Formats: sequence, C-alpha cells, structure tokens
Amino acid sequence: MAKRGSGSSKSPSRAPTADDRVVVLGGKELFLRDQYTSMLRTALQDAHGEIETFKFAGESVEIASVLDECRSFGLMSSHKLVIVDEADKFVNEHTRPMLARYADDPSEQATLVLRANTWRPGNLDKSIAKCGVVVKCDQIEPAMAIKWTQARAQRAYQSSIGPREASILVERLGADLGKIDAELGKLATAAGQTEGKPNPISEGLILEMVALTREEDSPWVIQEPLLSGDPEYTLQRLRIVLENSGKGQHVPVSYACIDLARKIVGACEGAASGQNLNTVAKDLKLWGPGRDAIMRLSKRVSPQQARELLDACVRGDMSIKRSADPVRTLEVLALRFAALVR
Repeated sequence: MAKRGSGSSKSPSRAPTADDRVVVLGGKELFLRDQYTSMLRTALQDAHGEIETFKFAGESVEIASVLDECRSFGLMSSHKLVIVDEADKFVNEHTRPMLARYADDPSEQATLVLRANTWRPGNLDKSIAKCGVVVKCDQIEPAMAIKWTQARAQRAYQSSIGPREASILVERLGADLGKIDAELGKLATAAGQTEGKPNPISEGLILEMVALTREEDSPWVIQEPLLSGDPEYTLQRLRIVLENSGKGQHVPVSYACIDLARKIVGACEGAASGQNLNTVAKDLKLWGPGRDAIMRLSKRVSPQQARELLDACVRGDMSIKRSADPVRTLEVLALRFAALVR
C-alpha cells in the first residue's frame, strides 16, 4: 500500500511536501506555481537524493503515458517528479476516474504534479486529499502582496523594503508576484551597500526605476500619496500618475479622488457614531497602509470636514468635465487632501 501524504481536505492550501504523491497547483499565478514546484523538487531531493523530472503537455499527452511513467521504475534515480502542464485540458470526464483510482493507490516511486490555470473542485479532490494536496495559486490580494514583498526582499535578495515602499511597488505593478520579484532583484542591486551592509530599497529608487504597468487601475495609485499629508510628495506623484496614465486619464484620477473622499466620509461617520472601526474598515474594503491612514483620520476629522472634502472632489470632477484645466483642478484637490491629512 502506498504511503499516504499529509494532505487533508481541511487544509487545501498548504505547501506540498515530499510525502505527497499527487499535487495539484491550480491558478493563474505562474510565479506561485513555479515556486511551489521548486519547493517540492527540493523537498524530494532532500528525501530521496537524485530525482528524475518528466514533463508532459496536458493538451496532447495520453493519460496512459502519464500513469505508466508514474508506475515504472526510474533508471537513473529512485524517485520521479512527473509534471503535467495545462492540466485543466488533461483532466476531463474521461481521465478523471482513472486519476481518482491512481490517487487511491499511488506509486511510492513518483510524485505526480498537475499544473493548471483553473481547477474546479470535485470528487477527484477527495481522492487526492488522501495522498496529496490541492494548492491554490490564484493572484493574492494587495495587502498580502505587500507583506510578501517585504519578506521576499530579505529572504531572496538580502535587502529590505519598508511597508510604505512595498505598497508603492505593489501599486505600480499590481499584485503580480513574478513582476514584483523581478523588480525587487533590480532594486536591491541598485540600492547597493554601505560599509558592507545592504541599503534599504527607497521610495525614490522605486519611482525612478519602476514604471507604472497596471493598466486599468493605474489612476487609482494616486490614493496612497493623497493620504500622505505631504503636499510636495503628493503633487509629485500626481504628475507622475497623469504622465504615465496617458491622454484623457485625468477623469479616472478624478474618480479615484472621489472614491477616496467617500471612504474617508464613511470612516469618519462610523467613528463619530461609535461603530467598531475594524468593521467599518471591512465594509469600506480598506487594506494596507491606506487603511491605517484613513482609520487615523477618522479619529480626528469630523464627518462635516470629510463631507466638505467629498463635495470639493465632486465639484472638481464636474469642472473638469466642463473644460476646466484638469491638471490645475487636480492639484488643488491634492492640496486639500494634504491639508486635511497633515
């Protein structure tokens, strides 16, 4: 009887281990799938020494070829890592029962990894849970990406990055771990060292080296500097956002100002009425440093002051749509935010 892994339907998102015989890496975050695969390969090497790796394209491979490879003895090593990419095309009505039977009694000499862009839970997962694990590799939330960025800078690049700087990086790149990791390597190198100790990755370095790559959401990155309370910094970031967002993007930037003002109003009204601030933050969908800044504001800014800011944002948006100078209008709004926050 094959050795059962530590998988459990109660903990579907744990990292795979050398004890797992069938592993599903399902989700569109390629970086996470690659990282989990690398972690699993290292764990298998630690447990079995040299291992052989076989890769199949799920779109074209026959299930018999995959299972035969899993069950046959390796010629060069005692353990195999058998990977099927595009597994969402490999697992279907025909192959699912055979995979379930294999998972019920998997080979001790192989670890089967199914990597898929999408993975639909079903009865197959119950069989896999007996000998392995299904790992979600979906894109993470921005707040988690910020924490990951800080940990990754230290662990992979022997560097450091503060929460505000990590937030700016995530704002510019989105919560794409592959892009963040690539930029972290460049930034850590550019930051250099002082007396043999690595310098932290600074905000200025990020603004200089990392271009905005988020497309539909790029105007919304203005919300972080609007909450800084620093007029000079806020105006500098506003100009960068307008330059990078392209022609006509002053309207989405204006919407971002209105959205932020509405969140501030909601937080201030909630605080004034004695509501639990954690509940208020959750209802307003606040995250990261922005959440903390708005919560601090809610304790010292009256609902009336917050509503006046929102009214100013709405009037500014109407003025822009009536042919007012958009840059000048947004600069005035940015200074109003800075005056309220400071």
